[in-house]
Amino acid sequence: MIHLLSFVHWNVSPEIFNLGPLSVRWYGLLFASGFLIGYYIGEKMFRSEGVPQKWIDSLFFYIIIATIVGARLGHVFFYGWDYYSQNPSEIIKIWHGGLASHGGAIGIIIAMLIYSKVVTKRNVLWTIDRIVVPTALVAAFIRTGNLMNSEIYGVETNLPWGFIFERNGETVPKHPTQIYEALAYLLSFAVLMFLYRKTRSKNKQGLLTGVFFIFIFTARFFIEFIKEDQETFEATMALNMGQWLSIPFVLLGIFLVLRAIKLPEKVYKNKA
Repeated sequence: MIHLLSFVHWNVSPEIFNLGPLSVRWYGLLFASGFLIGYYIGEKMFRSEGVPQKWIDSLFFYIIIATIVGARLGHVFFYGWDYYSQNPSEIIKIWHGGLASHGGAIGIIIAMLIYSKVVTKRNVLWTIDRIVVPTALVAAFIRTGNLMNSEIYGVETNLPWGFIFERNGETVPKHPTQIYEALAYLLSFAVLMFLYRKTRSKNKQGLLTGVFFIFIFTARFFIEFIKEDQETFEATMALNMGQWLSIPFVLLGIFLVLRAIKLPEKVYKNKA
């Protein structure tokens, strides 16, 4: 039997410091840092392709609003509708916690449809193919924030890197699934960046988006097998909610990759 001291005793405070009645939390810092770094990477990608500056300036606002609203509504409808339908005023209280990554993904897709129609006047896949690259990195930052919050972790494990989440009253080691997902997302970011910079994948509409969906949501699907259910209703499900929501994205990703392989390259001429 592995000695208890072999495990990681995790008791990190989610708060960094307090400013009067307000507290600065690791999750918020990592969330914001991820978006700023992601924006910087995305901006460099857009600039390298010579797109108009106004496209870059407006893109960040579309993405940040779509992510927060989509992730919140995803949590409300996918995981907590029984509660929120009876307490609708709680929906806007995002500071109480409750964001769903699948909802964020749907929100971004909808926002990019609008952005492409209003701003770029190009096929929506041109935009999404580029934003998925930094998005994979942002997802890694967010999962690290979940680790700092001691939330969304796995089931009991005897592996030496198991985490005992003492702040939650846990006394046995659990899988640090936040770290597993963060590493999977970092790998996805590395693969996507390589494809974007070293190959002509960005000219095959939908290819990068398809690879993103396959990598991110396949990882999510399998990691869910060792993750504790987020809501009690999931205990009776053959697959949990996260897995059911991941399947359509994986299938869409496969479709987009196969479609992109068959289609000719599409290169746009930029206008100032």
